[in-house]
Amino acid sequence: MPATAARPAPRTAVVRLRRAGERDLAALAALEQAVFSGDRMSPRQFRHHLSAPSSDFVVASSGADLLGYALMFRRSGSQIGRVYSIAVAEAARGQGLGARLLQRLESAARAHGLSEIRLEVRKDNTGALALYQRRGYHIFAARPAYYEDGCDAWRLAKSLLPPRRRVRGARPLRTSSPRKSR
Repeated sequence: MPATAARPAPRTAVVRLRRAGERDLAALAALEQAVFSGDRMSPRQFRHHLSAPSSDFVVASSGADLLGYALMFRRSGSQIGRVYSIAVAEAARGQGLGARLLQRLESAARAHGLSEIRLEVRKDNTGALALYQRRGYHIFAARPAYYEDGCDAWRLAKSLLPPRRRVRGARPLRTSSPRKSR
């Protein structure tokens, strides 16, 4: 059964994340129209990304309703993944769904051996920027007039490498003596 565009979901509804499929095509196109005012993907683009081996395409659904999606691209020979788009239906916002979708892409990137994820976000999309920064992304550049309407974008990145671990039992080096010198 094809997925449908989201209706207001009860907060207790079970939301499932899964790989996007052909059955989601109509609902993905409807969600894209509802969420974005420009720079939208076409049904043809969605169809291509559904079958592309270099993409990770995840949808969030509750019953027959499609609540959101996240799409990441990988390039052969590169250690960097690119989050291309994340969309969450208006009715499903404020429930942590964007964070769950992003986390799923990060897990997929790690599974593919990637060391970093990058993305662009509109400078005026403060909600998305806050989400990315909470998830450990940092701004490393700006792209003037990046979007169709002329809005600038921030470029963000997150390392997927594990943080350096302290050697067990090691003590930090002191740069000066705690005693007064005479």
